[in-house]
Amino acid sequence: MQQNRVILHLLNVKIMPGKNSRYKNEAELIAACAKQRSDAQREVYEMLAPKMIAVCRRYVGDLELAKDVVQEGFVTLFDKIGSYKGEGSFDGWARRIFINTALMYIRKNDVLRYSEEIETVVPTTAASGNVIDNLQAADLMKLIGEMPTGFRMVFNLSVFEGCTHQEIAKILNISEGTSRSQLNRGRFWLQERIKKLDNKQ
Repeated sequence: MQQNRVILHLLNVKIMPGKNSRYKNEAELIAACAKQRSDAQREVYEMLAPKMIAVCRRYVGDLELAKDVVQEGFVTLFDKIGSYKGEGSFDGWARRIFINTALMYIRKNDVLRYSEEIETVVPTTAASGNVIDNLQAADLMKLIGEMPTGFRMVFNLSVFEGCTHQEIAKILNISEGTSRSQLNRGRFWLQERIKKLDNKQ
């Protein structure tokens, strides 16, 4: 999808100590967090929090709720940070913790039960390439946050996390067919909203 190009650059998160940090590199910063040094934990929090709030908001759809999920995610992150072995990027490792925390919230509160039925969204023609290319990333993220919960979960896991329908089905406890249908209907839903923006221009 063309809109993927607009948003995937937001996933390139690299954790590096700030200019005023006492730590020389990421490895030192992580090691200090593992030793429960409060200054290191604060530094990681300040670097990760804004990005992870955006990630969690894509899943739960509400900013204040996303902040709560992020707080829970940091508790888990600092509890498990000693298990990070440097295999793969730290930001990718941390990101999975926050996504799992958001998914746990959704499962715990049975949010998917209240999501819009996929049959209520009628497929429509694709939005024009120009409006997708010209759409600001923030506006697109806002639209994704407004998607019905079922659509949003599958869309995020497929488009942002690169999960297969088999993986999505296991994560959300749905069938692969439902995952495919939710993704297709979610795309149509998003295209419809983008078309409305196009008509206003």
